[in-house]
Amino acid sequence: MMPRQLFPLFFWLICTTLFTAEASGAVDPFKSQSVTTKDEFLPVEKAYQPEIQFAGDKLSLHWQIADGYYLYRHQFSFKTATGAEVAAQIPAGKGKDDEYFGHVEVYYHQLDIALTAPAPAQTFVLAVTAQGCADAGLCYPPTTWYWRIDPSAKTAAVITAPPPAAHLDEHSITPAFAPDSTSWLNILLFALLGGSILNLMPCVFPVLSLKVLGFATHKEEHQALHGISYTIGVVFSFLLVAAVLLILKATGQAVGWGFQLQQPWFVAGLAYLFFAMGLSLSGFWELGGSWMGLGNNLASRAGYGGSFFTGMLATLVASPCTAPFMAPALGFAVTQTAMKSLAIFAVLGFGMALPVLVLCFSPKLLAYIPKPGVWMDRFKQALAFPLYATAIWLSWVVGQQTGTSGMMAVLAGTLAIAFGLWLWRFGRTARAIAIISFVGALVIAGSPLLAEISSDASTEQASGKNWQRYSDKNLAQLRAEGKPVFLNVTADWCITCLTNEKVALGNQAVIDAFTQNGVTYLKADWTHYNAEITALLAKFGRNGVPLYVFFPAAADAQPVVLPQLLRPTIIVDIVNPKS
Repeated sequence: MMPRQLFPLFFWLICTTLFTAEASGAVDPFKSQSVTTKDEFLPVEKAYQPEIQFAGDKLSLHWQIADGYYLYRHQFSFKTATGAEVAAQIPAGKGKDDEYFGHVEVYYHQLDIALTAPAPAQTFVLAVTAQGCADAGLCYPPTTWYWRIDPSAKTAAVITAPPPAAHLDEHSITPAFAPDSTSWLNILLFALLGGSILNLMPCVFPVLSLKVLGFATHKEEHQALHGISYTIGVVFSFLLVAAVLLILKATGQAVGWGFQLQQPWFVAGLAYLFFAMGLSLSGFWELGGSWMGLGNNLASRAGYGGSFFTGMLATLVASPCTAPFMAPALGFAVTQTAMKSLAIFAVLGFGMALPVLVLCFSPKLLAYIPKPGVWMDRFKQALAFPLYATAIWLSWVVGQQTGTSGMMAVLAGTLAIAFGLWLWRFGRTARAIAIISFVGALVIAGSPLLAEISSDASTEQASGKNWQRYSDKNLAQLRAEGKPVFLNVTADWCITCLTNEKVALGNQAVIDAFTQNGVTYLKADWTHYNAEITALLAKFGRNGVPLYVFFPAAADAQPVVLPQLLRPTIIVDIVNPKS
């Protein structure tokens, strides 16, 4: 098998093959017909096929479950469109010790459930929610199927009605925006909202500030075309990320959103890029008037290609973040066919580009941007500092992945880049030396100095902390002992995760609540590639960090999924026993 580090070098060829095969009607390589390897999974609608049947006046629900898949008994829900419960007689299932839900009952192959239609006997909509997993490791998000039931005519028609309006508890194990196979429009809406909220994440701020500078610089140009170019760049980049995700999963790799930041060489390359851009904005070197001139040869008018590449860069730096609404869309996407997954990622990208696109098409909003003047040079220089800060943060991430030697190597690489840029202005001989300096920086990024260290050898050890390192075995043992557990799935390159750990999990009230209630705090660090943690995320319908789950002490209690943006009160309220 090709090392996964080499896939980014070949994804163009494979993506071309993928789309050609799809267009010609060839077999979809990501659409499994049966489970043959660990990472070939059926779409949820083929893994679980429910059917409503009438036997006289009695109503029953028959499940046909694919080989190697099972359904959880405790995850069934039967309701009408108005939210009324529908009585169900569920037979006993097979006992299973689940590392996340404790001792549960599951069903393989087939299952028949007797249902009692609400009185009086009139037409109603039945919503059945279930959750299942594959023995090979993948767990699907809770999924809902709908039927229009007519007891008098004894008919049951499959429909695609939206879920009924009902109050959803933010602490429910079923996420407030849990995707299902029949709410395709809902999933696309979540993707659109999640992508839009990404603009509020701090990792995207430096790039958006460059876009604002571009508006001021090209104030006399057609800003609508800039907005369209930026949008195309964002959507195109999201599709590339989606294609690489699908390709890696199809070849047996367990990956998720932000997977590229698990590679030290990739993070080092981003640090180089932000550092070089900062130097340009500081006036240390010029690139066609601005870094956006990179796209001039690809655009009909100066700057439009630059807007395209601004969109690509925005996607790169947004990958460490997972915004609200975005997690269920990503979790749903990775369980679907290639085309559905790509559609969801495209809508995510469009959502991220939407605020800029709206601004570009609104002359009234653009009028608030000051006219070009002396202020622009000062503003441009000021924008260099968030880029330097981002480069420092990325260097720190490399240090967390590779140790202090790796972080020192990245700093040496930035020095080589600065030296090369300084030499570039002094003629041919100096430029030849500059090229050598640039090559040296690239060699450093790919050198053994940036080799990953194991999480056990990481500079951040659990000793002296109020948390323990996560493992499937550790969690299962704590659950078997009946101890409450708080699980934090995080990564050093996830700014949202670091903020939550500082503001909420590091709050003294939270620490005291853990101590007083005997809660064991487990931390699953996804900074490095870890298939076990990727499987854990999939278990809860997620494809990226952060993820926060509280496991109550009671053996029959369901895990509680917390919001992605934490407050101390949220954690304290869920940890303290209810009176």
